[in-house]
Amino acid sequence: MPLGCVVVSEKSERTRVSFDSGGVELVGYHYHAAGADGDAPCVVMGHGFGGTQDRLFVGAERFAGAGFAVLTFDYRNFGESGGQPRQLVSIEGQLEDWRAAIRFARTLEGVNPERVALWGSSLGGGHVVCVAAEDPRIAAVVAQIPFNGFPRRVEGRSTLDTLKLLWAMGADAARGILGRPPYYIPMVGKPGEVAVTATPQAQEHIASLSGESRDTLWRNEVAPRALFAMMRYRPGNEAHRLRMPILVSIAERDLETPEELSRQIAERAPRGELRRYSVSHFDFYRDPVRQRVLADQIDFLRTHL
Repeated sequence: MPLGCVVVSEKSERTRVSFDSGGVELVGYHYHAAGADGDAPCVVMGHGFGGTQDRLFVGAERFAGAGFAVLTFDYRNFGESGGQPRQLVSIEGQLEDWRAAIRFARTLEGVNPERVALWGSSLGGGHVVCVAAEDPRIAAVVAQIPFNGFPRRVEGRSTLDTLKLLWAMGADAARGILGRPPYYIPMVGKPGEVAVTATPQAQEHIASLSGESRDTLWRNEVAPRALFAMMRYRPGNEAHRLRMPILVSIAERDLETPEELSRQIAERAPRGELRRYSVSHFDFYRDPVRQRVLADQIDFLRTHL
């Protein structure tokens, strides 16, 4: 076993790695492809808004067990990676992190640099569209419940709730201009609370996290100024530039990344494929839905890698 490797299942090993992204040290995990002697395809995995890479480990193990090398990573300002202020999402910064992760993945021992695929979920699912559109060497893309802009109206959020959130965004942006620490709000809150998302489904998901992983570095707080940039972010506008196959996995009852927006990515991509599941956004992160979705994604990647 290589130095620094840890056995994560009977079939796969992983190594903690780090690499530079614009002067920020990013930390990731390289999962070694089970049964591969070298020249293996590699899946680079990135999480969603405010997430940390430990939420990707179940999927990474599945992909590694299926014969793919995997690289997971934390974005700057989150999890094990460096960067300040903490818990601040930067769209441009995260796109730069994706580019750095792809460059690093192509240097990994045993990885075929021409067989690199991208896998992103939620906000990360939007990022992979933008990054792949500028990198024709990417072999395949999986965009899971991808972000493609905010809906005009968020179900369950009143006008007063929206005004409170906008106030928090403005207050946080002002603190950023003045060089002061962020004005944090919860990523997930109770209905009526000032939070990025405040739905019963989201609350249910948060409650399940403690039972699944006690070692998570995920924190239920974010700097809300990032939502201003997300208001202008439309990854689907780049989908027509994709030359590689892309699988878009969407939830029919999604309140966070609604189907009518997410499906545009598959419809605009020349080689787009769409898989719909009769579940909600957060069901994608829990079994048995997660395992069913992963099985479909593995079939897609085996076909194209």
